[in-house]
Formats: sequence, C-alpha cells, structure tokens
Amino acid sequence: MTTRSLSPAVLRILQILKSSETAFRINKIGALVVVLMMLNAVGVRAQTAVPTAHRSASHAAPAKAYACPMHPEVKSRKPGKCPKCKMDLRLTKAEANLTTEKPAEPASGSNRKMAIPDVEVLDQDGNELHFYRDLIKDKTVAINFIFTNCTTICPPLAATFARLQKEMGDKIGKDVHLISISVDPLTDTPERLKAWGAKFKAGPGWTFVTGEKQEIDKLLNALGAAVSKREDHTPAMIIGNDAKGVWTRTYGLAKTGQIAGLITEVMAGKVESAATEEAKP
Repeated sequence: MTTRSLSPAVLRILQILKSSETAFRINKIGALVVVLMMLNAVGVRAQTAVPTAHRSASHAAPAKAYACPMHPEVKSRKPGKCPKCKMDLRLTKAEANLTTEKPAEPASGSNRKMAIPDVEVLDQDGNELHFYRDLIKDKTVAINFIFTNCTTICPPLAATFARLQKEMGDKIGKDVHLISISVDPLTDTPERLKAWGAKFKAGPGWTFVTGEKQEIDKLLNALGAAVSKREDHTPAMIIGNDAKGVWTRTYGLAKTGQIAGLITEVMAGKVESAATEEAKP
C-alpha cells in the first residue's frame, strides 16, 4: 500500500504519529494498525446508528385508514365505498390488523338492555315527553335521525318510514313504534317537524322528537348518532325491543321488505339473527 492510496485524513494521522516522540516510537505498520482500528470503530458506530434511524421511521405518523360510518368493521387503507351499504368510507385513525378481505362480524345485536337516557323531549304536537319512559320502555321501536332542512338523505329516510307504515299496517303504533329524532333541535321546532312529517303522511305510531339542544345531544350521544355538523349524520336506523333487550343497527335506506323482516325478528327477540343479519341496500 502506498501513501498515495491513503486518504488525506489518514495521511494526516500518519504525519502526526511519525512526528510524535513517544517512548514506544510507533512505526508505519503500527500506525496503520492504529488507523485501521480507528476506522473500524467509526464503522461500528455507523452500523449501530442504522437501527436508530429505523426506529425513528417506525414511530412516524400512522398510515391513513378508512372505515364505513355505518359498518365500522369494514376498513380499508384506501378511500372507496362500503361493499355493504355503498357509503363512502371516511378517514379514521389507523388500526392494527387493517383488512378489507374478511371483516369481522358486526356486533350489532345485544342480549342486554340499551342504556338510553330518560331526557325530556317534545314531540311534533308539542307534548312534553320523557324519551325512555314514554317512547321506549317495553316497546319495539325503529329509530332514524333527520333534520327538516335536509335535502339529501333525510327525505329518503322519511320515505322509508312511510313505506313501512303502509307495509306493516296496523302493527305500527301497536306492535312497533317509529321514531324520528332531529339532529338540529335549534331549528326543528315541533311545528316544523309536524309540517315536515305531513309531507310523508306520518300517521299514529310515528313520533318526531326535538327539544332542548343539551338534552337532544345527550340522547344522540347515547344512541351513537352524535355529529359535529348536522350534514354529517348517517342513514342509520336503530331497531330495538326494550322488553327483551334486543337491539340492532342497520342501513336506513335498505329495501322496505328487508327492514320490515328485521323488525319482525327483533319483535320476536331473535338476538342471534338480529346480530348477524343486517338489511342491505
């Protein structure tokens, strides 16, 4: 090895070593060994730095994840539509074991009573009611969420209830009760709700609910229907049999016959069926 083949830094080290008068008088070979040992140490430090960089990368911001607002078990790493209800997937926090191939079965049914607050509300006739005691206790109900200024999903949701009235006939108001809760109680007075319901020929057994915003917010939170903006609410429908403790959530714009069938199953207390068979569009 010639001195020409050495880097300037190594040559500088050799010059320092050659000019040093130590008790051991390090020769060129010894100096080269020292230099190699120094370079080797630098290499080891560089290698140990790699895992640190790798660890830093692993703690980077999580990848984006998307989920269906109606069917939370449907998840994807890319935007798209839910294969069950065709709704757009919404951005959410990344979760472990993210997959769209085999989504878990929805745990929408229950064999226990749902915790529903007994908040004070007003119906479309201005009557003061306690939501749980007067509208839910010991009854089978179908609940959807609307607001009267809505021009997108709310009219179809009301039309679905109107068709249920016709299909289920005298069972409505006796065996099952329909409830539409306003997600905009500041705007939706009882009078507005009554006029809006009249457009869909709402009859006995179909109650529209509004009230003080604080009370309605408590109710929406308990039912899993709270949204920061009224336009963000989903076409969810909750069907429950309070007497038997059976509750399920389904797509509020599904075919009327499918929803009616699901209501009939919930009325009969079929927990397993309610938990695994959801009405589809």
